[in-house]
Amino acid sequence: MAHRRCLQTLSRHPPFLLSSNPCLHSLKTLNPHHPQPLNLNSTNYPQILATKFHHIFTNPRSNFNTQFPNLSKSFCSGKNNESDDDESEDAESGDEVDDDENVSTSKSLEEREIEAAGIGYKVIGRLEKSDQVFKPYEPVFAVVQIGSHQFKVSNGDSIFTERLKYCEVNDKLILNRVLMMGSKMQTIIGRPMLSDATVHAVVEEHALDAKVLIFKKKRRKNYRRTKGHRQELTKLRITDIQGIEKPENAESGKTVMASVKKVERVAVAV
Repeated sequence: MAHRRCLQTLSRHPPFLLSSNPCLHSLKTLNPHHPQPLNLNSTNYPQILATKFHHIFTNPRSNFNTQFPNLSKSFCSGKNNESDDDESEDAESGDEVDDDENVSTSKSLEEREIEAAGIGYKVIGRLEKSDQVFKPYEPVFAVVQIGSHQFKVSNGDSIFTERLKYCEVNDKLILNRVLMMGSKMQTIIGRPMLSDATVHAVVEEHALDAKVLIFKKKRRKNYRRTKGHRQELTKLRITDIQGIEKPENAESGKTVMASVKKVERVAVAV
């Protein structure tokens, strides 16, 4: 069947094959709707076809692909489809990154502050060498919410969150979404937030998480791809927790009261 279709196609375009002048290869038939077929009963027909086929397939500059484009397309359609799918996916991912960068640069300072407040933080400035924000450990904890994640933190802890957009390394932050605070003396639970409680932190670095492999498969298309993804993270160092009574004052008061009681007991015994 394939040979018959090929012969029929060749018989409909005799000027392109039988002409010895290469300039006539670009000419069209006089009547394209009713082309004149080759005379199959002629004695020279097999020799003519053999010579023309040999010329077409051996000459690298022949216009076989231009005259019969459908014959070449049917053999490479599958590979082109797979490469087109990969290119389209890469282009879509690149467009998304470019859109995010353009949106972040086009926003004003107020819009950035509003978006940061919706995530749960506020940038208050840069960390200077004269700032003594790092303090020794205090037995106080807080539960803060950043984005859609919650963290239980204390003074001096380090946490990894999803990449915070509008902050750089060594920026000082205030985490204002505090859900709960606690110490040895008391525990305060918000409904749902504690308005007077704040947690101070410093941005240490922007890093990438471990690589995660993503496998994609399309049924009945022989399409399988494995791609890697590394999530962007931000490392925060907790420096201070405010909004709750620190246990140091209570412990100092206890020691004073205990010393007074001991002195009184000694005086009575004497």
